[in-house]
Amino acid sequence: MPFEETAGDSVSFIGTATTLIRLGGFTVLTDPNFMHQGQWSYFGQGLFSRRRTEPAAQPADLPPLTAVVLSHLHGDHFDRVARRELDRDVPIVTTGHAAAKLGRGGFTGCVGLRTWAEETFSAGDATLRVTAVPARHTAGPLNRLLPEVMGTVLEYRRTADATPLRVYVSGDTVLHGDLAEIGLRFPTLDLALLHLGGTRVLGVLLSMDHKQGVDLVELLRPDRVVPIHYDDYGLFRSPVSNFLTEVRDRRTTAEVRLLHRGDTLPLAPAR
Repeated sequence: MPFEETAGDSVSFIGTATTLIRLGGFTVLTDPNFMHQGQWSYFGQGLFSRRRTEPAAQPADLPPLTAVVLSHLHGDHFDRVARRELDRDVPIVTTGHAAAKLGRGGFTGCVGLRTWAEETFSAGDATLRVTAVPARHTAGPLNRLLPEVMGTVLEYRRTADATPLRVYVSGDTVLHGDLAEIGLRFPTLDLALLHLGGTRVLGVLLSMDHKQGVDLVELLRPDRVVPIHYDDYGLFRSPVSNFLTEVRDRRTTAEVRLLHRGDTLPLAPAR
C-alpha cells in the first residue's frame, strides 16, 4: 500500500516494530521488517520464527526517507527484504554493533550511537535530533549473548526556539533501572511507541510483556502510547489485549491508541 504525502505530523503502523514517522519535512522508518505472512525470519542466536501477519507496505511503497532508526540487528527488525531493497546510502541510525555489520554489507550511511549520543538532521530552520536512550534485551548473563539494543527519542523542532515534539521508541527492552533517566532528560514525551510482545526464549523475557509495558508508561508518563511489536511472530507470547486490559485495570492516564496495520495517527503539531 503506497504511503501518500500527508499534511502534518503523523505515525503510520506497518507491522512488527516497523513504523513510518513524519515530523515536518522529515520522514523516519523504524525497524524495517517486510517479510510476508508465513515466511520464516531468523532472529539470531539460532532462533527462527514464522511471521503470522502481513505488513501494510513494502519498501517500494515508502516515500523518500530522511533516515532509518534501527533498535538492533535481529531479523524481525531488519530483514532480508530490507537488506535487498532499501537504498544503500540511506542514513541508518543504530547501535555500533549494527552499524558495523550493515556497513560491511554495503550500507554506506550507517551511524552507530552510544547511549545518550545524538545525530541531528536539518532542513532549513527545522531540525530532527535523534538521541540513543537506554535499552536492554534482557536481564542477567544472557544479555551478554545478545546484540546491543537502543531506544530512541526523536525530537523535532520547527524552528530553533520552538517547543519540540518528542517521540520515544522503546526498542526491544525489558524494564530496568536505567530507563528512569529517560524521564529525567525528557520530562515531556508526546508519544511513546512501545515494543511489547513478551518475547520469551527458554522462559527468559526478551521484550516487555503487558505488565512491564504499563510499568514503563507509568514511569515515563508520555501523553500518548501506541503499542507495537506484539503478535507478529510465534515467539511473542503476550498478546496486545493483555496490555490494553492492564492499562484499563491500572487506570493509566496516558491515551493509548491501538493502530491496525496501515493506520495513521496524526500528532499534535510542534509549537
